[in-house]
Amino acid sequence: MGRSRTLEYPKTAINKVNRYNVRETYDLEAIHTIINESTYVNVSFNTPDPSNPFPVTLPMIGVAASFDHPSSSLGEPLDIYVHGYVSARLMNLSRKPGGAAADSEPEGLPVTISATKVDGLILSLTPYTHDLNYRSAMLYGYATVVTSPEEKLWAMEAVTNTVVADRWRHTRVPPVSAEMSATSILKVKVVGGSGKIRVGGPRDEKKDTDQAQLVDSIWTGVIPVYEHFADPVPGRDNKVDAVPDHVVKYAKEMRERNQRYAMDVINDTSQD
Repeated sequence: MGRSRTLEYPKTAINKVNRYNVRETYDLEAIHTIINESTYVNVSFNTPDPSNPFPVTLPMIGVAASFDHPSSSLGEPLDIYVHGYVSARLMNLSRKPGGAAADSEPEGLPVTISATKVDGLILSLTPYTHDLNYRSAMLYGYATVVTSPEEKLWAMEAVTNTVVADRWRHTRVPPVSAEMSATSILKVKVVGGSGKIRVGGPRDEKKDTDQAQLVDSIWTGVIPVYEHFADPVPGRDNKVDAVPDHVVKYAKEMRERNQRYAMDVINDTSQD
């Protein structure tokens, strides 16, 4: 049996990592996993307003998934779906003006999607070598508003389930028409991406580790950092005594997974 093929985003001038190449990754599964394990993603875009020269960045709930191929794994090409209000500026800019774009132009609003998870604070001998253990992902693509009712409903379910796994079917669904009308789903066709991942402990330079006075007087190490999913707390209007199993399970699994990863990567020497 042959080895499974690992898909990567092609390196281009846009997505190429320029520093700390040992930390770079173009692996689709690694990048999509960071996106889907992040509580939110940042969506950045430019506006046509000449009075505002600054890019806009919005924190949004998003998920890497495929409507056309719903059984696709995280290691395969995926789109990014983000959820927003129907009249939000990002949604309005992503609607096609005057119909389809010219054949030579990409369709949609150019956007950058990013996500970062911090896994540890690296305390070294000198300020210069202090660092973080982290996982970060950047994706580049073109955003359009989903107009198909079937795809929109599917994407709303996917986004809901990225907040808490299996949450959609445990709520009042499907949404009523007013909710569907007030909600827009943005679909980003990804054209490139990259990630950076830092693992391990402090990495001081030899000129410092050779100085016994420094090594004997300065504590070095790692403060693990992980997102803690605490025990669920009932809402004010909640009338259900027992917390549903899917909620308890998700909080427990995420809490344990985040802690385990943050601790495990401290002893990872693959980047030394």
